Amino acid sequence: MRRTVLTVLLGLLIVALVGSAAMAETLRFGLSVPSLSMTWFVFLKNAVEEQAAEMGVDLVVLDARNEVGKQMSDVEDMIVQDLDGVLLVPINVEALVPAVEELNEAGIPVVTVDRKIVGAPYLCHVGADNVEGGRMAGEFIAHLLGGEGKVIELTGTPGSSPAIDRGTGFNEVIGQYPKIEIIAQQTGQFTRAEGMSVMENLIQAYPEFDAVFAHNDDMAMGALEAIKGSGLDLDDVIVVGFDAIEDALVAVARGELEATIEQQPKQQAKSAFKILVDYVRDGIEPPAQDIYLTPLLIMKGTLERAESWDMVKDQF
Repeated sequence: MRRTVLTVLLGLLIVALVGSAAMAETLRFGLSVPSLSMTWFVFLKNAVEEQAAEMGVDLVVLDARNEVGKQMSDVEDMIVQDLDGVLLVPINVEALVPAVEELNEAGIPVVTVDRKIVGAPYLCHVGADNVEGGRMAGEFIAHLLGGEGKVIELTGTPGSSPAIDRGTGFNEVIGQYPKIEIIAQQTGQFTRAEGMSVMENLIQAYPEFDAVFAHNDDMAMGALEAIKGSGLDLDDVIVVGFDAIEDALVAVARGELEATIEQQPKQQAKSAFKILVDYVRDGIEPPAQDIYLTPLLIMKGTLERAESWDMVKDQF
């Protein structure tokens, strides 16, 4: 009898321990993105959700709607929820520093993806080399212009690391061509509607231009619509974007967009999230604090290199 009771108690203890372990393994992570109105971040969100499902963890997605104040509030909400880790795409390189510091104080590790944070500790950053991507766009446009022409630059959200880095690389290259003039630089806030509106105004102010570099494809697509609406011939204007979203790939295939820069968002997102989960679950340290993927120039002859090409290639 005594042995039987001990056996039963031992069995109950084992069941309790196994149950507790199972509960402990159900990790919950947060993903904060600047705005799901931007095509690139929808693609990134889908990639992270796919990775979360593969790794058997829960994911809470919060959309900051491109408002720094809301993103800070979202981070505070994640702390209240006592999440195990946060994958963050900060709207601004510096404005989110207090939020990241709060996460660190709460013992919640932070991995940034695509956009960096400056001035606060983070576990790891995974992104594309946006400076190099800007250089690629600059070299491509300079080549097509034959080293001479007038260029409009549609910049991204002020203070965001992609806008800073892509602009830095682009202007570094264009500065090497004395006969190429950047006649206007104006933000389109990384959105299609704003890109179109800004481009419409710039066409009125600068009716003679040869090329447009947009810091992302949503703005590039907006610029294309503005150019078409103005009556200008797309054959006379070079437009280059950045991100290689589906609409941009279609535009490249149709000959409307000359090129876009692929920064491999799926690889970025999945790699960053895996680093975060592996660290929380198994204590595995990242291979480096900053991991950068090399962008790719996508034009008509290289469309198959884009991550999203499989989603649109059947149209051609």
